[in-house]
Formats: sequence, C-alpha cells, structure tokens
Amino acid sequence: MTRELLNTLYVQTPHAYVRLEGETLKVEADGSRLLQAPLHHLGAIMLFGTAGISPHAMAKCAAEGRNVAFFNQAGRFLCRVTGPMSGNVLLRKAQYDAQGNPTHTCHIARAFVAGKIRNQRYLTSRAARDSRDAVRAERLRKATNALGVLLESLPLQSDTDSVRGIEGQASAVYFNVFGEMITVPESEFAFRVRTRRPPRDRVNAILSFLYALLRTDCAAACEGVGLDPQFGFLHTLRSGRPSLALDLMEEFRPIIADRIALTLINRRQLRPSHFEERTDGGGSVMLTEEGRKSVLVAFQERKQEEVIHPLLKDKTPLGLLPHLQARLLARCLRGDLPDYLPFTISGA
Repeated sequence: MTRELLNTLYVQTPHAYVRLEGETLKVEADGSRLLQAPLHHLGAIMLFGTAGISPHAMAKCAAEGRNVAFFNQAGRFLCRVTGPMSGNVLLRKAQYDAQGNPTHTCHIARAFVAGKIRNQRYLTSRAARDSRDAVRAERLRKATNALGVLLESLPLQSDTDSVRGIEGQASAVYFNVFGEMITVPESEFAFRVRTRRPPRDRVNAILSFLYALLRTDCAAACEGVGLDPQFGFLHTLRSGRPSLALDLMEEFRPIIADRIALTLINRRQLRPSHFEERTDGGGSVMLTEEGRKSVLVAFQERKQEEVIHPLLKDKTPLGLLPHLQARLLARCLRGDLPDYLPFTISGA
C-alpha cells in the first residue's frame, strides 16, 4: 500500500522503489507505477519493510530539508535521513517549550485523554448494543454514560494533574466493565481488574503484550516525525520511559489493542492452552510462543484495516494512524494548527 497523506508519502508496498525523475517522485513495484507526486508537494517520505529509495532521491530530499525515515515491516523505527538544515531541532525546541508551559501542557494532555475516553465509550456502547445478556448490557450502558460525564468534565480541568485524575477515573470505569465484553466462560477468560507488572490472568497477559506492541509503533511514529518520544505531556518524565509515545498511544488503546484482545478471546482464537503460569512465585501469566504468534498475526491484520480519518475525510489503514497523529501533533507544536485533534473512531 502506497499513499500520500498530510504531505507525507507512506510506502508500505513490499519491494516498492522510490526514484526521482526531474522534480517528480515516482513509486514503482513489480514493473508497474503505483504513484507519482511533485516533490515540492511532499514534506517527508516514510518507507516500510523492503521499500527502498534511490540515492539521488534521498540526497535531494535531505538537501531540501525533507525527512526520509525507514521502518521495518512491523513498523519499528530504524533510522531517519536528514540534511544539514533539518527543522527537527526547531520542532523539538517547540516540544520542550510547550512541555515547560503548564497551560499548553494541560491543553495537549486533555486532547489525549479526550480521544481515549471517546474511543472507550465507542467500545462499551457497541458491546451494550450487541450483548444478548440484559444485565451485562445495562452495566455497559451505565459505564458508557459515566464515561460521558467524565468526558464533559474534562474541559473544566485547568492543570495536568486534574486531567490525569479524570483519565484515572475513566480507566477505572472502563476496566470495571471490561469483563462484561468477554462472551466466553469465565473459567477460560476471567477479568476482574487490570494488572500490569506482572499480568496475573490471561486477559491481562494479552493486553500487556498488545500495549507493548502499540507503544513500539507510537515511539516509531514520534521518531519518524522528529519528535522526542521521551518527552511527553500527559505522562510524567521518567528516565527510560517513552512518555510521548505513551501519550500518543492512549487514544489507540481501545480501538486497536483492546479490540484485538476481545476479538481473539470471543472468537476463541486464543485458548487457555496459549498461556502459561510462571512458577517464580509472582503469580504472573504469560502467553506461550504459539499464543504470541497468534496475537502478532491479529495485530498486523488489524493494522491493515481501513477507517475514515475524521480530519482528512479519507480512508487510512489503522497502522498509519500513529504516524498521522504524530504529524498532526508536530503541526500543533509548531503553531500550524491551533489544537491537537485526537483520532476517534466514527460514532465515538
């Protein structure tokens, strides 16, 4: 798949090759032309997997200040080619300046949390409609309404700690009914509470693994744009923590990771045999190698599904959303956009 979004060329087609002809970039694969675009229309090129670019095109982009970033097939950031007059230092300065401004930090943090809560409400309301159990459906409807109340209170929060408090309350409401969205017997997959380090049941083991995959994709998206993935707004700064990547992934947790987990469980694509309990005394539950493979396949398939981006009004693969949102965040930090607009699924 190869397409241009937000003045950025995303090349995901295996073995595709980008070359420069005059002032036009052309993308070819297997002897056929996939796309061509005037070079001056593009601000960056993102290459995934086995996609390549000619040295001439790469040099031209670097000399004119266009980023060329490389990712592996799974979306992990590999490297970025920039010229001597890169604007990344200015972008990162804008990022650091915004983080040092409490008002600006709170504004951006509110946007991340708003996106997360809207997408959580989408999942709970959809599950309530689909549920055949009246009691479960009512619990899910109540949770949806409670999330709506928290969402309405979010603009009233004037500092980041208060925003974090709303996010914490929303997560408590959401995970309190997460088990209601699981339709298989509790003897196979029971969920009571979210446990992280370590996960103490099969559902938490799936969630933790998926969140790790999603965090990697969001960190790669930040790197590809030129943002510092360690320097966030909602999540506090901590050595070794990719705080901005964690910020960015909040809006995607429900619609990518949680949705995959529920699908794998409810369709019985994962079974109790795909898990093992550690005997180290910590009570942790982990996916087996076969279980991890099943989750990885589902994760990659989910990333290929297309949704309508509410701002672009165009179909885009879910896997590109972190990259698009990172670019929108960069535009917000530069002052090109008045606000950061989180991604929310249609109907959320």
